[in-house]
Amino acid sequence: MSSGKVAGWAHGEEFVDETTLFSDDGVLARARERGSELGATPVLPGAGALMRVLAAAVHARAAVEIGTGSGVGSLYLLSGMHPDGVLTTIDPEVENQRAAREAFVEAGIRSPRVRTIAGRPRDVVGRLTDHAYDLVSFPAHAPHALDLLEHARRLLRPGGVLVIPHALYHDRVADPTARDATTQAVRALLKAVTESEDLVAVLTGSGDGVLAAVLRG
Repeated sequence: MSSGKVAGWAHGEEFVDETTLFSDDGVLARARERGSELGATPVLPGAGALMRVLAAAVHARAAVEIGTGSGVGSLYLLSGMHPDGVLTTIDPEVENQRAAREAFVEAGIRSPRVRTIAGRPRDVVGRLTDHAYDLVSFPAHAPHALDLLEHARRLLRPGGVLVIPHALYHDRVADPTARDATTQAVRALLKAVTESEDLVAVLTGSGDGVLAAVLRG
């Protein structure tokens, strides 16, 4: 990659100043720090900004996030959603959700706007209502990602948006020598999205890569 391309990517990552998104200008930085301590890799600013824009574009009133982590992605989604929108965020790790709730309090997010559910994602999403959500998000390297994709298509309303961060998986997806199981699984997920006739998709380099798709009406 040329130095100019690297500089352009870096500029894009810093284009949105995340310290301006909430009245507490350090809330996202602290959430990132807690995520690092927990081993829950947070989305980078460029990816978060794109998630925020997509939530705003569909005026999201109901969204599902699989993989709460320390709440960084959640905060970006909430900042773009309708002021009365409700985010259902799912994570199997109770410690992650405890950290995320701390971030929500610091950000001044009203408790009715976030529904945190601890449990196995495939089990939880299986109980959610069909075609009731404006946006669904899960990380590309999530376990059982192909199953989660099918659930996402079921949950989204026509015109709803699927958002998949970490879609380039530490730049390994584009590296033909990377043949580990997780990278292969991410590639299979990207292929499944692009081959879905009911999804209109794009892959961007924001953050660690974001795959976004709209469910056709």
